[in-house]
Amino acid sequence: MKKPSRRLRYVAAGILVAALAVLLMWDWFVPDTRVQYLTAKVERGDLENAVLATGTLQAFSQVDVGSQASGQLRALKVKLGDKVVKDQWLAEIDPVLSENALRQAHTTVDNLVSQRRATAAQLAQADLALARQRKMIADDATAHQDLESAQAAAGVQRATFSALDAQIRAARIQVETAQANLGYTRIVAPMGGEVVAIVTQEGQTVIAQQQAPVILKLANLDTMTVKAQISEADVIRVHPGQTAWFTILGAPDTRYYGRLRAIEPAPQNFLDTQTSPGGTGSASSKPGTAIFYNALFEVPNPGHLLRISMTAQVSVLISTAHDVLSVPVAALGAKTPDGRYAVRVAGADEQVQTRLVHTGLNNNVRVEIRDGLRAGERVVVGEAPANAADAPAGDNALTGIIGP
Repeated sequence: MKKPSRRLRYVAAGILVAALAVLLMWDWFVPDTRVQYLTAKVERGDLENAVLATGTLQAFSQVDVGSQASGQLRALKVKLGDKVVKDQWLAEIDPVLSENALRQAHTTVDNLVSQRRATAAQLAQADLALARQRKMIADDATAHQDLESAQAAAGVQRATFSALDAQIRAARIQVETAQANLGYTRIVAPMGGEVVAIVTQEGQTVIAQQQAPVILKLANLDTMTVKAQISEADVIRVHPGQTAWFTILGAPDTRYYGRLRAIEPAPQNFLDTQTSPGGTGSASSKPGTAIFYNALFEVPNPGHLLRISMTAQVSVLISTAHDVLSVPVAALGAKTPDGRYAVRVAGADEQVQTRLVHTGLNNNVRVEIRDGLRAGERVVVGEAPANAADAPAGDNALTGIIGP
């Protein structure tokens, strides 16, 4: 048999190369129309359904330490951050005016007491004169007019004596008031705690005629109160006694737990809206304005890591499910009349089948699966674009481009 010529071999090779080029161009330019799926693993773990809120931290016990006395702040005995105990001396207002007022009050009492002694002597003399007149009138040795004059003089002295008694009591009240005012110049701690703010510095003059000026602020930081702002849509789902926890920006992985103590019945800006007896006239009361209610709970703060006005990311637990199977909410399909949901499951052979499952707790991120699925199976949560790259694999990642 005659061997094929070299020219024929070249022609065949060229045809083969052209066919391969056409196939490559087809694969490159013609899109893949196959349906591709994103999947997620069925996992076992704990689920929480919670109301989310933003809150702020406050000291459970906090007091503004003010002054009832006016004058110059002569001495400040503490510094910012100092820990104090109840009745500790904190500051002193210049006591000169109060001391002078006390001395004046004592002087007034002494003067009135001296007048009382003199009046007592005059009253005794008037009583003796009245007794003589009565004796003499019995012997018809004096006129009735003299007896009447003696009676009037004794009555006047007795009334003066009683008036001086009343004046002395009033003056002694003034002494007690002056003593109290002098005591107000020495400012002591009404409770134990920490100095969290100093409002008035040494040398400043305070005037307490209209309202008590604040010298400093004390707070007990051993227990902190969380004031969480609950929206009006969620406030009907929370009540005292529910478990709540929060994290702070500096330690997002640390949870601080407590129980709701109270939910304030009026919104947080309620006082601002009551600008008139009708409760109108505030911009915050306009329709469409977001309304929030404060939920309060306490947490211990032994190391004083939590501080006043920190921002708290709060979760109020509505319900929990422990050690249950769950899938992303996106895996749920249509709901059947008997309350089950259709879920598409990707098998090992890359075939997708539909199952009906019963669900439980749903926190809008993941949903509890009570039957119909097994741990480790893959459920379809969406469709990927054609020629999409595979998503990174992992226990918590959406994985796979599964074809039909």
